[in-house]
Amino acid sequence: MSKYVFTSESVTEGHPDKICDQISDSILDALLTQDPKSRVACETVVNTGLCLITGEISSSAEVDFNKLVRKVIHEIGYVGAKAGGFDANSCSVLIALDQQSPDIAQGVNEADDHSEDPLNQVGAGDQGIMFGYACNETPELMPLPISLAHRLARQLAACRHEQILPYLLPDGKTQVSVIYENDQPIAIDTILISTQHQSEINGISNEEEIRKKIAKDLWTEVVEPATKDLSLKPIKDKTNFLVNPTGKFVIGGPQGDAGLTGRKIIVDTYGGYARHGGGAFSGKDPTKVDRSAAYAARYVAKAIVASGLANKAEVQLSYAIGIAKPVSILVETFGTGKLSNSELTEIIVDHFDLRPSAIIKDFDLQHLPKKFGGRFYRNTAAYGHFGRNDLQLPWEQVKEKAEELKTLIP
Repeated sequence: MSKYVFTSESVTEGHPDKICDQISDSILDALLTQDPKSRVACETVVNTGLCLITGEISSSAEVDFNKLVRKVIHEIGYVGAKAGGFDANSCSVLIALDQQSPDIAQGVNEADDHSEDPLNQVGAGDQGIMFGYACNETPELMPLPISLAHRLARQLAACRHEQILPYLLPDGKTQVSVIYENDQPIAIDTILISTQHQSEINGISNEEEIRKKIAKDLWTEVVEPATKDLSLKPIKDKTNFLVNPTGKFVIGGPQGDAGLTGRKIIVDTYGGYARHGGGAFSGKDPTKVDRSAAYAARYVAKAIVASGLANKAEVQLSYAIGIAKPVSILVETFGTGKLSNSELTEIIVDHFDLRPSAIIKDFDLQHLPKKFGGRFYRNTAAYGHFGRNDLQLPWEQVKEKAEELKTLIP
């Protein structure tokens, strides 16, 4: 009997790195809304009183980057007295953008393995490896630890935005440790929440009294609502519950720590439960396989699990810049597959088109921002890109494909 504890974390949209992801993806949304063929590799840096936008963009769109950046920062909650050294209205916004390298553009515009098939005309925007994963631990087919961490982070942010706990400030992190037995979750061992807060709460200024009040409030307003519909729930006085372990968390956001696009790749994916190829998502247009192929790999893995072909599936894809077809495809089912891994790999080759142009076309990745009123990718930039029942993500819609794969079960 195998017993172990696995831990995953999430962060709120006010975390410095997540501010950057949201700004980068808001810029991507704005550009693709006007020009779906925009090529975007946008990086954002934030620090006390500063937001720097850099990277490479080729687009016919006209966007007021300064105005857009301030709007995102304001919506996250860094404005006025609660801004803490990073105010949407007064921070410096510096723009340092170049055009996409013609060498990269050439590889994307005309694939080396092109043929009369139009979907072979576009090559991968870079080399790299991407992983997708799914398992049957949750209804959304995600690992339980990262699913719980995201639930808590979203509820923490909701309590701030809705003024349920008005002393909360934008920065925050959650962490959940789950006990497994024979590879199945059996209990929630520890919940950790670190949340930025005002220095005085309801006239209380004593550090220990503030921490106790926050802990009591978070259990009632965050933990219980976020987990009320689960069969496996945290248990008061049994589940370890840690809140702001250093004692206080007043200085946060970009004033407390610099932020950078792409530094939360494990939060964005599977919480460390599956492997990661290393490429970040935010600020990249769909020709970048770091993003589009990672979405496709999740789609393949989820379809395999949803069909019943396996209880767990991890899919690896690899690409070469300027080449349309994947260099390699691999699936691992950790001994849970109804077929061998090699047989499942053959099924993937036969039933999924994983060329970049096909992925972009099938998921409509270049037109989603316009379809959703100018905001799509920004919505993925906090609380994960996978397993999101609150968003209409095409790579999560596997019902039809799963039915197709069910016919292959021996």
